[in-house]
Amino acid sequence: MLLFGFSSGLPFLLVAGTLAYWLKENGIVLNDITMIASAGMTYALKFLWAPLLDHWRLPGFSRLGRRRGWLLFAQLGVVSGLIAMAMLTPHQLIPFVGATLAVALFGATQDIAVDAYRIEIAPIEAQGALVATYSLGYRIALIMAGALALILADHLAWSRVYLVMAALMGVPIAATLHAREPTVHFVRPSRWSDAMRESIVDPFADFFRRYKWHLAGVTLLFLLLFKMPEQATVGGIMSPFYRDMGFSKTEIGTITKIYGIWIGIVGVFLGGAAVARWGAWRPLGVTVVLCGCSNLLYLALLAHPGNLVVLTLVISGENLTLGMLGPPTVAFLSSLVNRQHTATQYALLSSLVNLPGKVLGFFAGGIAMATGYGGYFIITVLSIIPAMALFAHLSTYFRNAERIATNELDEK
Repeated sequence: MLLFGFSSGLPFLLVAGTLAYWLKENGIVLNDITMIASAGMTYALKFLWAPLLDHWRLPGFSRLGRRRGWLLFAQLGVVSGLIAMAMLTPHQLIPFVGATLAVALFGATQDIAVDAYRIEIAPIEAQGALVATYSLGYRIALIMAGALALILADHLAWSRVYLVMAALMGVPIAATLHAREPTVHFVRPSRWSDAMRESIVDPFADFFRRYKWHLAGVTLLFLLLFKMPEQATVGGIMSPFYRDMGFSKTEIGTITKIYGIWIGIVGVFLGGAAVARWGAWRPLGVTVVLCGCSNLLYLALLAHPGNLVVLTLVISGENLTLGMLGPPTVAFLSSLVNRQHTATQYALLSSLVNLPGKVLGFFAGGIAMATGYGGYFIITVLSIIPAMALFAHLSTYFRNAERIATNELDEK
């Protein structure tokens, strides 16, 4: 899971934040940068093809098993896409954007496979440890794709930097080849109509059957809102912001991608400890508020541009709370999934969590140009108000559900 986390994290910044630096240095305007760097929105749409990973084996990869076959296919696609980006460069903008979208598509497919693998490889009580280990690998990859890439870009051409990133994918590819396939029994439908029903209709209908329409609808609305502040700042808006605040690429890479990532790892383990002590629901509510409000810290940078101490303090608060939000989020989403439809349902739920913020990030450049960076950061925080109202409405049900699950586990 450490190496699979690394594999998932590496392409994420290369089609978002890190890519935005490359685009900005080629004279592309802010509005276009945020749109191109929103290729990561593909991650929020992964539920559209997730049923394929639950119900179809890839020709040529099937001997590795259902999960590992798709995982290897996606990893090779990421490598090919990164090499294509390096060869094309933004000077050939249209095909370059196509290669960027390909990396995002294969990266999102890889995430579907890894999430399904994680849920199927171990029981629910072991998921906390797996999530923490996965998060550590993911954040180490963010250091590589963020800090290392930015520092290398001060000395090498961006095309060479992306080739280095493609080479780093060799380690998780080797892990995929040597990993154990989950032992989940899968019955192939005898008819095409049954296959379509089981792969597309049942995963969605099952969620509403289990939670009924009112509870399911309110839960989905909560998922749409609670991570909007975080997702609205992981796209292309932050890279131009840091540069406009007068920081060099090396300063940005060192503080936001090296120091900040390790602070985030501390947050991940604090969040994991909170889940182990109090379950997922209560830590989720606390960290939603903390993480959402942390976007207001960026207003301090507007008042003190170029100040490394202020940047360090801002990144400390933002990354610590962001890391703390991760384990409760994953634990809560995993608890909602029916293992008969692991990949599809988890992809759908995690997509709903990420989609609104990424849509906001797509228009981030235009909003920031109209309201200023400060106005944009304030707008991103407003979504936590309705999110917490929904949290309060759902609280009784999910706290009782956690209590029942804990009692059943103690009896076993």
